Amino acid sequence: MTEGQDPHGEEGGPSRAVMTVAGRGTRMLPATRGMRKELLPLFYRGRTGTPMLAPVAHLVVRSLWGAGVRDITLVVGSDASLLQRYFTPDPAPAEPPASGRGDEELAALNGLLRSVNFRWAIQPSPQGFGDAVLRARSQIGESPFALHAADAMLWEPEPGRVLRRMEAVRSQEEADVVLLVRRVRDPRRYGVVEGTSAGRFGPMRVLKVRGMEEKPQHPKSPWAATAMYAFSPAIFQALEKEAEGHPPELEVTAGISRLLAEGAEVRALILRPEDGLWLSVGSPEGYFRALHRTYRKAKEGALTRPEEPPAVRQT
Repeated sequence: MTEGQDPHGEEGGPSRAVMTVAGRGTRMLPATRGMRKELLPLFYRGRTGTPMLAPVAHLVVRSLWGAGVRDITLVVGSDASLLQRYFTPDPAPAEPPASGRGDEELAALNGLLRSVNFRWAIQPSPQGFGDAVLRARSQIGESPFALHAADAMLWEPEPGRVLRRMEAVRSQEEADVVLLVRRVRDPRRYGVVEGTSAGRFGPMRVLKVRGMEEKPQHPKSPWAATAMYAFSPAIFQALEKEAEGHPPELEVTAGISRLLAEGAEVRALILRPEDGLWLSVGSPEGYFRALHRTYRKAKEGALTRPEEPPAVRQT
């Protein structure tokens, strides 16, 4: 990667994405009894400049839209009714609250939903992140795509900027995988990436990935993978080969490790504090931190709004 390459103005964001929404949310019970953890709300800065609440999955879709994604496959469990209702534009006007702010946000949401083609894939039972990705293969076909879990998000100054950089690196380096990694205190809880420096893409450091291991007892680096990826369709074949051994759970890490063993090019971008804040709602402690941090960010006005589709008000 060229030192100091400038990513600004890149148009090479992914046009398709897979968003996984099939986990059981057992660590968040009883809050997730009857409701998906991906529909738990976080704060964002509304159109009137005030803090507003929206489900994590909504904010992930908004970020994907900012990256250029217009086709999203949601991998869901056997009961997708709540998600399907949320991601279907309103057929009739909603009753606005007295302040009118909620009506503005609903109009913006309708505009967003009408500008994205949503597809659906079913994962009947939780069998791992990698298995969820395989369920979307028929919808993605032979296209490159982004992968994003819907129970975590990157709070960025400009939503979608980092994912656009990831896809630009994947395309320019002819890589099959680009990961986003961050330094963590205890890598044993994550998928850990080992690699060597490969220059920079704009302000972000790039690693040439040599290996990846899921929740290792003796981590070889402090770099933990986030649940955000840019893939070529080669990941599907790698995951299928890994699935032939019938593991109880198929992880994305296994597919990436197989690609590495086959000589594929894999890169990672190192997340800096200036690029954004990684947030997860997968545990009560993580959700509490995410709620507190997003309120503070929304109150400070630290988030610039991405270019958005026109708001749609039902008449």
